[in-house]
Amino acid sequence: MQSSTFKLFNLLEVFLGITFLITPKAIANPTPTEILPNDPTVLGKSMENLPHHVANSDLREESHQVIPKVFVSQYAPIQSPSFIIGTSSFARDLLSDEDKARGFLTAQTDSVPSENPTTPEANPKESSAAESETELAKKAQNPIANLISVPFQNNTNFGVGSLDRTQNVLNIQPVIPISINKDWLLITRTILPLVYQPEPSQGGGGTFGLGDINPQFYFSPKNSSNVTWGVGPTFVLPTATNQVLGQGKWSIGPAAVIVVTTKRLVFGAVGNNVWSFAGDNSRPNVSQLTFQPFVNYNFDDGWYLVSSPIITSNWYAASGNQWTVPLGGGFGRVFAIGQQKVNTSIQAYWNVVKPEGGADWTLRVQFVLLFPN
Repeated sequence: MQSSTFKLFNLLEVFLGITFLITPKAIANPTPTEILPNDPTVLGKSMENLPHHVANSDLREESHQVIPKVFVSQYAPIQSPSFIIGTSSFARDLLSDEDKARGFLTAQTDSVPSENPTTPEANPKESSAAESETELAKKAQNPIANLISVPFQNNTNFGVGSLDRTQNVLNIQPVIPISINKDWLLITRTILPLVYQPEPSQGGGGTFGLGDINPQFYFSPKNSSNVTWGVGPTFVLPTATNQVLGQGKWSIGPAAVIVVTTKRLVFGAVGNNVWSFAGDNSRPNVSQLTFQPFVNYNFDDGWYLVSSPIITSNWYAASGNQWTVPLGGGFGRVFAIGQQKVNTSIQAYWNVVKPEGGADWTLRVQFVLLFPN
């Protein structure tokens, strides 16, 4: 009787020792399965719920049985040499020779390994990258986002003048945000135009060079709202390398921008009006409005549709020759070239209203280097 009691005590010692090794994390996250683990040293956490004939049977004999899904839950991956050391010789005799040789017990999950173990990790990474490109596209579409960018915007204007010549303007316009304090940003945007101006009265030839540089400054509050705005001054500097490439006047005026960002849309408008205050007295005075509404619809993987016409008005021009109003749009995508994030787009606009001699339509191709924080 005493010997039976001693053996029962040692069996209980083995049971309690293995149960102690099951971690709280595994208990908090049970995963049902239909296959009992093949490792005879593994003991389920839900043994009290097993059928009577399973719970009372030898562990090694039952380790290969298929049992109802409800009765087995996940096992924690554990290794414990201390348990072997602390058991009695009789309890150790119950273990397999392999377990005795290892000197520790191992418990592992009862889930079946995936045929492609890298797949569960690859999909979240791909999803995260796609989401990152989509979010970066929305920031790139915001003129006053806290994002350093260097756009190269090429506008090819077709049908200029009576001979339907072609003009080309490449705007290099770096955007640099500067943190003033915890509440405000200063967004600097400088437009440097490289212009090819055809001779309107000749069949060939033209002038190429730097046009008038246009620095813009926007003070914008830092906030997490989906509506952002900015206001500040803008200037036009008479830097043209040839008289036909610029206005020859120093000009200044107010500038403003407002942007609304939703799950898929980024839309708003940016505008300014400048007046000349100094410069070449032989050149006409300047009072000019530039207004650019924009709307972007974003898809997955950084793709988007865009319409961003540049509307201008020369207030000193003769009636009927003041406005240029384009209508059109295009598409673009944000992606990476190596480690460098870029934003590319192509757009086309038809000038539904234009001054005499103005272009019939414009093809705009843009390439932007993006430098996220």
